[in-house]
Amino acid sequence: MTGQSRVVILGAGESGVGAAKLAQAKGFEVFVSDYGVITDKYKAALEKLGIPFESEKHTEELILNATEVIKSPGIPPTAPIIKKLVAKGISVVSEIEFAKRYTQAKTICITGSNGKSTTSLLTYHILKNAGLNVGLAGNIGQSFAAQVATEDYEYYVLEISSFMLDDMFKFKADIAVLLNITPDHLDRYDYKLENYAASKMRIVQNQTAEDVFIYCADDEESLKAIALIKPIAKAFPFSITKKVELGAYLEETTIHILTEPNNQLTMSISDLALQGKHNIYNSMASGIVSKVLELRNESIRESMGNFKNIEHRLEHVAKISGIDFINDSKATNVNSTWYALESMTSDVVLIMGGVDKGNDYNMLKDLVKSKVKAIVCLGKDNKRIHDAFEDDVEVIVNTFSAEEAAQIAFHLAKRGDTVLLSPACASFDLFKNYEDRGNQFKAAVREL
Repeated sequence: MTGQSRVVILGAGESGVGAAKLAQAKGFEVFVSDYGVITDKYKAALEKLGIPFESEKHTEELILNATEVIKSPGIPPTAPIIKKLVAKGISVVSEIEFAKRYTQAKTICITGSNGKSTTSLLTYHILKNAGLNVGLAGNIGQSFAAQVATEDYEYYVLEISSFMLDDMFKFKADIAVLLNITPDHLDRYDYKLENYAASKMRIVQNQTAEDVFIYCADDEESLKAIALIKPIAKAFPFSITKKVELGAYLEETTIHILTEPNNQLTMSISDLALQGKHNIYNSMASGIVSKVLELRNESIRESMGNFKNIEHRLEHVAKISGIDFINDSKATNVNSTWYALESMTSDVVLIMGGVDKGNDYNMLKDLVKSKVKAIVCLGKDNKRIHDAFEDDVEVIVNTFSAEEAAQIAFHLAKRGDTVLLSPACASFDLFKNYEDRGNQFKAAVREL
């Protein structure tokens, strides 16, 4: 092929614009196409770089002449433009795959249905505090490609979703972490859990015996997937139910973390910044990464004790008249809501609902029975929530705004209770995204 190679980027969000920046820096001819509306922030960024782009359409003759296409994780493989690219034999990869070609940095890649943002942020926090030159990217924070173009990090903590993994081929994680596998996004995987599990297991593809694989020994679906794939990297399991030789385990209230015999880190779970059973798992996973990188026990302990969790994930908003208000808007699937309820120690007024991705609410039934005194639905269509819980909860109310939901929940709660926004659903029926939902809820609580 004569002249410059042409890289076309589909999707002009954080990852797309970052990929465009890196592709341009590496001398490619670049074009960006978004089928949706490009926000002003990203339009301005592309204009500043002088990169041509189109919004609200995909012009085939400008896309099907690409040498390679970098696609946003949000675009499904069934999209017509993707099918045409594949039919023409044009390589379609993720931003992560593309960016990794241009960095020698060690990558710590974290995936799982739940807990990956928290674990990525905690791992980043521990590494940064220990003095490592480390970046944070992937499904969180700034684009990986943009950082590869402009920074010189020696390590990256990457939060990786199954959608990203589907478009990663030659990429290799130096340290791979699989937290858990539970049904999520099954609409993208022909409603088959095994297809979704196979995507998650791509986190170990291309790993050698020199690399590291960290996984939860208590998660049945992970164990099934591991038995099929048989990873060859050095494996470190973590468990809260049984002792492991190397990895991490819980003994009464003490966590033990060791990646080589006779050099273990111990820590009481009451000293962890993150409370709740699921967070013991997240802390163990981060702890194993830290020990693999040979960080000092004292430094790891300190960071695991002073970490602040992310916004919209079990975030304490306020205490009003003795009632705690918690924003867990990031809980967009049933499993996340299960984790949130599992960590509650008081009676709960639960605000849930939104766009239901074929949720199975059965797994919440026991927790709802034992902890939830009322459900406040926040969504356009709440029928499935009513059907699922009408026998378990006396009060189920419909609301159509964050303000209304906060007010009604406040009236239903009494001193000592917790009002928990943990929707178990996506937010697109009433809000722009889960952040918008969480921010509106927080604003409404502060108005009470």
